[in-house]
Amino acid sequence: MAKRWYVVHTYSGYENKVKTDLEHRIETYGMEDMIVDIQIPTEEVTEIKDGGKRETKESKVFPGYVLVRMEVNDESWACVRNTPGVTGFVGIDGKPTPLRRSEFNKIMRRTNPRGVEVTKHTTTTNLEPGMSIKVLSGPLADFDGTVSEVNAEAGKVKVMLTIFGRETPVELTLDQVSSIS
Repeated sequence: MAKRWYVVHTYSGYENKVKTDLEHRIETYGMEDMIVDIQIPTEEVTEIKDGGKRETKESKVFPGYVLVRMEVNDESWACVRNTPGVTGFVGIDGKPTPLRRSEFNKIMRRTNPRGVEVTKHTTTTNLEPGMSIKVLSGPLADFDGTVSEVNAEAGKVKVMLTIFGRETPVELTLDQVSSIS
């Protein structure tokens, strides 16, 4: 029987523990030929903190879920299902439903349609419209302004600066500004 990818629901925050415990159970019960891979989909997220400091970290794409490549039978199902932290398989009427290969690739963000490696990168910031900011670098350094729009995905922020007595909209990168407490 073919080994397929299945989605296993876990307690949120226990994904790594479930993966470790399941790997141990697979070894203990000699299931290496039935359960062959365990993945936790992650992506890199860059947060821009006050002062423009960039902090990159791995973030789970689907908290509370683990992907398991396995051949489903009563033994393998029980091995996974009875792992501490596992609440069940994603499927219909309690029956595990395998992922299509295209779904697995999309979830893992491994390839685009042409088969070229892609890395998903997300940026987050604590800046919000209406917040007061100070420009840290560039030709407008040391100007104070107000955030009018935030585009975290593009790493940009639109701010209203008072230049020569007039409010002027300016687009800056997130690392060029810092919120004023």
